[in-house]
Amino acid sequence: MSENTAASIPLAPGARIRGESFAEPLGPKTQAVGSEASTTFAILVSLSLCHFFNDMNQSLVPAIYPILKQSYHLDFGQIGLITLAFQMTASLLQPVVGMVTDKKPMPYSLPIAMGCSLVGLMMLSVAGSYHMILIAAAMVGLGSSVFHPESSRVARMASGGRYGFAQSLFQLGGSSGSAIGPLLAAFIVVPRGQGSIAWFSVAALLAIMVLTYVGAWYSRHPAMLARRGRRTPVVALASPLSRGKVIGALTVIMVLLFSKNVYTSSLSSYYTFYLIQKFHLSVPHAQYMLFGFLGAVAVGTFAGGPIGDRVGRKPVIWFSILGAFPFALLLPYASLVWTGVLSVVIGLILASAFSAIIVYAQELLPGRIGLVAGMMFGLSFGLGGLGAAALGQIADVTGIETVYRVCSFLPLIGLLTALLPNIEPRKVR
Repeated sequence: MSENTAASIPLAPGARIRGESFAEPLGPKTQAVGSEASTTFAILVSLSLCHFFNDMNQSLVPAIYPILKQSYHLDFGQIGLITLAFQMTASLLQPVVGMVTDKKPMPYSLPIAMGCSLVGLMMLSVAGSYHMILIAAAMVGLGSSVFHPESSRVARMASGGRYGFAQSLFQLGGSSGSAIGPLLAAFIVVPRGQGSIAWFSVAALLAIMVLTYVGAWYSRHPAMLARRGRRTPVVALASPLSRGKVIGALTVIMVLLFSKNVYTSSLSSYYTFYLIQKFHLSVPHAQYMLFGFLGAVAVGTFAGGPIGDRVGRKPVIWFSILGAFPFALLLPYASLVWTGVLSVVIGLILASAFSAIIVYAQELLPGRIGLVAGMMFGLSFGLGGLGAAALGQIADVTGIETVYRVCSFLPLIGLLTALLPNIEPRKVR
């Protein structure tokens, strides 16, 4: 890039040229219109579809817990360790993947990630021992460790400046996949057995083909061309806060994610057991109710992003985490009908925070999209896994109902949202 060219680029206050970093595009004004806008929307839809397939396949792991528990005579602690093996691989590796791809983007890592999940599914369908189940679950988590940071980056690239909407559309696919997984497990895996998990490899193969197309678009994106020296380097905004305040804000976000994801994990991992034990439901009927909760999570996930674009991220975070508290407090004492109603309301409210949290964190650390996505998705999986393992131990000692009484107070941690700095007041007004 020549000196005159560099001087001609209008910089926002606090912005700087970063010719060697993989930064995000200049902003919505630089996005193409017409056919290019249609193309980027097609990319968002493709990413959402693949997120649907990815999380649908992943949701099979907790959905078949009742089958695994009966077939291999597992206790709740061992069930929690399966969740831990599945989620900790994603948690530990996602921030690392994000840091690496911020410096060296890998457009075709997305279909490779889906290939890892495919291998994990095939292993899970033929696993004959508890240790093989743990390895298979870890392989599925390994696929997530690459898929989520890179696909989140591509979603932001294709957003046209509507970052909350793009993240919500992307998250909608994942939440919908997580919701439909238990339902498919009830209709396919429960009556046909563990081997029928292999049928879901078709979805993984389709996702690999779609992600190959997305990778080709990714490789032609201006940010990629800039790294190859074919275009003018893009602009990366400096963080609006000092380093200390950024670290403090990220710490608060991590604690908020802890309360949100541990509570969500208590429902997604043990909800069927809770319903079977307390209300004597059959496994299919319990999974139908789990589908209702996860479907509400999908709707709430999509709603949070566009609302955050209009009113700001922090109000959405406030409402989402703290707003679920009164309903969570009532859940352990509700009848079967009200348990279903309350779980849907909790899913709607809690899920609305995730897209807002991701975009808020990306605005704290501009130009570090992969690292932020890796931390947020990885932390989400990891905290859920740690929570599931701990809750399994509590359930073995005190009973599954005690888990929900203890977890009902977790949304109170949402009060810490008051410590998050306001980084977008002009944008909100």
